[in-house]
Amino acid sequence: MQFKSELPPLQVALDLVDLPRAIEIAKEAVLGGATWVEAGTPLIKSEGMNAIRELRKNFPTLTIVADMKTMDAGSTEVEMAAKAGANVILILGVGPDSMIIDAVKAGKKYGVLVGTDLIATEDPVKRAVELEEMGVDIINIHVGLDQQVLNVDPVELVKRVSENCKKAKIAAAGGLNSETAVKAYEAGADIIIAGGTLYKSADPEQTARDIVKSLETGKPIKTDKFKKFNESELANAFDVVSTSNISDAMHRTGEMKGLKPVWNSEKPLKFAGPAVTVRTYSGDWSKPVSAIDNCEKGNVLVIDNCSSEIACWGGLATLSCKTKGVVAIVIDGAVRDVEEILKIGIPVYARSITPTAGEPKGFGEINAVIECAGRTVEPGDWIVGDENGIIVVPKNEAMEIANRAIDVKEREDRVKEEITRGTTLAKTIRLKDWELKK
Repeated sequence: MQFKSELPPLQVALDLVDLPRAIEIAKEAVLGGATWVEAGTPLIKSEGMNAIRELRKNFPTLTIVADMKTMDAGSTEVEMAAKAGANVILILGVGPDSMIIDAVKAGKKYGVLVGTDLIATEDPVKRAVELEEMGVDIINIHVGLDQQVLNVDPVELVKRVSENCKKAKIAAAGGLNSETAVKAYEAGADIIIAGGTLYKSADPEQTARDIVKSLETGKPIKTDKFKKFNESELANAFDVVSTSNISDAMHRTGEMKGLKPVWNSEKPLKFAGPAVTVRTYSGDWSKPVSAIDNCEKGNVLVIDNCSSEIACWGGLATLSCKTKGVVAIVIDGAVRDVEEILKIGIPVYARSITPTAGEPKGFGEINAVIECAGRTVEPGDWIVGDENGIIVVPKNEAMEIANRAIDVKEREDRVKEEITRGTTLAKTIRLKDWELKK
């Protein structure tokens, strides 16, 4: 098989579980310039070789890729995919040498290309050289979904592998978009693979067109979609998503329970910031007020007041937070001075409202690990709130969770787009097919 031009082909990786949705998205991406269509591993596991047969039927002149992720029985799985209509079969580079060599022989027998995925290899460059010596046709530099959320970038590895491998073609995959695809190409990629960038897009045709144009012109096309965020961008990342998205990303955990916002419902309610924590006792407002001086711009003040019905917080404390740049106050206890708080305009969450305040006795701790509204909160944990409630994101997992939440939102946005075209949620996601079978 020969590449049609010097520019790398754009491969759309269909890492979905529903074949009709995958085919529809592929059709749109092909209209935008994708020429290689990949049955992703989730699609193959869900639909079997029928996924490859249907892609071949729908795209008879294009290159069909089967991402088998084979670790054993290489020749058997290459034969299966080839007979189903695939032109390229991807297996795992961490597999046994004997399996890879046998798969390469099967590829030659059936007239297909065999590629190896470097995901999870300990020394990718060394393994790439070994794989090339075994005769593989394509080496896939693949930053998987679970690495992308850690902000791992494939471009540098593409450069290192391409400098050491001269016979095999180099494929690049891992969150590439119209800004980053050209960087991977310049680093040495012969094939550009776009997965979520296309199958999560509301307009895969235009998204593919932008990627192709960036490759043709050699100029990145700026996009604010399908990007990953690093540690320094967490405030921006959490601003993109809802607490519902974060809850899904955290497997339905993280929620503070029983707290309600003191907020004007006419204004949007959204905040995110690292926690300054306070432990105090029923109605004792000394440590909560003192903790304001420990806050920096962008912090959320989180107060464990033992679910007290005596207020440890009010209008003057809220005003002090505004001068410090605190973005929200969360109290497992009571609050007062609601009218003043509403005028100040900082979100305050509390368990109850009362006119009665306690006394400043000075008991408690600042920046200790606390239990607040059913969640453990450590200083520096990210607190994200909106109309749905409040989520606590552990600081050591914040970048990963933020990026996973963005992935959740992007997938939902694609489903939303399909519903607006005239279908329903149940039909779009083939709900009956995925109900628990007894």
